[in-house]
Amino acid sequence: METKELHSQSKKAALYCRVSTSDQTTENQRLRLVEYAILKGWQYDIFMETESTRKTRPVKQALLQKLRAREYSTVIVYKLDRWARSSSELIMDVSELIKKNIGFISLSDNLDFTTASGKLHFQILSAFAEFERELIRERTIEGLKRAKSQNKTLGRPSGKKDSKPRRKSGYLLREANKRKTVDEKQGVYKPLENYV
Repeated sequence: METKELHSQSKKAALYCRVSTSDQTTENQRLRLVEYAILKGWQYDIFMETESTRKTRPVKQALLQKLRAREYSTVIVYKLDRWARSSSELIMDVSELIKKNIGFISLSDNLDFTTASGKLHFQILSAFAEFERELIRERTIEGLKRAKSQNKTLGRPSGKKDSKPRRKSGYLLREANKRKTVDEKQGVYKPLENYV
């Protein structure tokens, strides 16, 4: 993380850059983001994710914690796909930030979710994400119906764990806690009852 201070009374922005592999560079993203923050006269910190797999983005997770603590008033990214790898991840993260009155700006996409037009764009993105989820759900239901009509066995194949009796005491609670922990690592916080 790199810190630069411009004006003590100004907004504080988090500039987030990400590349997928170590042989790529965040330099182009960083230059554009810094240029924008300087133009606005904002203080800024730079968060660079230089190697991120599908499940682990520690720099983003650390930034989300700082945003929840309201250390920054705005997040600026070069492009939406630098922040999130799916529309549902983007919608979930940005919804949380908007509820906390934290701005979200994507330079290349020319989106600022703090403005009226930005909020409209966000609503449209949310609607498309919901549409995408419904399409997947419908396809899954149709696939299950087809498999049943062909007398196929549904579910995972039996394995060696299935031959041993499972411990019942606390099983549901343990499984709920596992799912809750996974979600919390991704920045999703829900009560335990939602997982039982």
